Amino acid sequence: MTIEEIEAACDASQPLDLSRHEMEVPELTLRAMFYPSGFPTEVRTNSAEILSHFHDLWGSFESKFSTETIRVNMHLVESDSTECPPAPVFRTMEHTMVYVADADNYGVLHFGRNQSQSVVSRAALRHKLYLRTFFLGLTAWAHIRMRYMTPVHAGCVALDGRGVLLCGDSGAGKSTLSYACARAGWTYVTDDGSYLLNHGTDRTVIGACHKVRFRPSAVTLFPEIDGLGVAPYLAGKPSIEMLTASMPNLVCAPSAQVEFIVFLNRRGAGSPELVPYRRDVARYFMWQALHASPDSFAGQYQVLERLLTLPILELRYTDLDWAVERLRTLVREGH
Repeated sequence: MTIEEIEAACDASQPLDLSRHEMEVPELTLRAMFYPSGFPTEVRTNSAEILSHFHDLWGSFESKFSTETIRVNMHLVESDSTECPPAPVFRTMEHTMVYVADADNYGVLHFGRNQSQSVVSRAALRHKLYLRTFFLGLTAWAHIRMRYMTPVHAGCVALDGRGVLLCGDSGAGKSTLSYACARAGWTYVTDDGSYLLNHGTDRTVIGACHKVRFRPSAVTLFPEIDGLGVAPYLAGKPSIEMLTASMPNLVCAPSAQVEFIVFLNRRGAGSPELVPYRRDVARYFMWQALHASPDSFAGQYQVLERLLTLPILELRYTDLDWAVERLRTLVREGH
C-alpha cells in the first residue's frame, strides 16, 4: 500500500490487516485425510475444488499402513490465463526435490520432513489431467516411492491370487495386455508403474488400479475407449486415460502377490512362445528405474534381488488373445 492509501484508511478508521506479506501464498484453511495406496496423508489447501480433486484421486483407498503421516500443502493462486501451463522441470538435491513449471506453478518435496509444498494456478486447475499428472499425484507418491517402496517399470495383473509383472520399454504393450487380461476376467492392479513394498518378504506389488493409460492406436483394439479424448502424458506422448470405475465389470485391486516376471516382445520374430529370459538383463532393466535418497538405494537393491528369484520369462507374440491365454496357462499350470 502507498502512504496515501494508508492515510486514507486511517482517516476512515479502517483497520488494516498487514499480518501477511504480499509475497506469501494464500493461507491454507481446508484439510482432509486420505490414504493413497494405504499410506496416511494429510492434505491442506485453500481450495475446495483442489480438495475435491484429491478425493477423486485417493478417496477410494483405505488405511493400511501405520507410517508417519505425509503432509501435503497445496496453495491455489488466482490466474486469468486459460492456457495449460508448461510441463515442470524436476531437480533432486539430496533429500529435496524441486519442480518448476512457471512463476505460478511449482513445488518442493522435503523427503526428510515427509512434507510437500506446492503452488498451482487457476489455469492449472482448468486442465485436470495436467494438474493430476504433474502436481496432485506427485505430492504423496514421491514420498511413498522414496521411503516405503521400490519402483518397477511394469504392469501387474493377477489370476487366482497369483500376480504377474508385465515388463518392457515404453510402447512394449504393457497397458494393452494388462487391460486385455482385465477384460478376460483377471484382476487389474496397474498398467505401467508397479511398486514393491520395502518391508516384508512376500513380493507384494502396489499399483494405481483406478486408471489405465493407452496409446491412441489402442482404440482399434478397445472400442469402449473411443471418445475419451487424447491428452499429453508425462514424457509428452499422447495418451488416452480411462478410469476403471467407469467399467463396472472390471475387477481391480490396489495390490497383488507377484509370482512371475514376464518381459513383453511384440516384434514378431518367429512363432509365438513363452521362453526363459536373461536374469542379468532383467536386473539392469529394473535398476534404471530406481530413484531414491542415498541411504535408501541399498534397501531397494535388496528388494529387487528378492524379486529376481522368481521365474523370469519372455512372451513373444503378435496376437493379443493368444498372449492372454498363454499367461493364463502360465499362472494355472506353472509353465
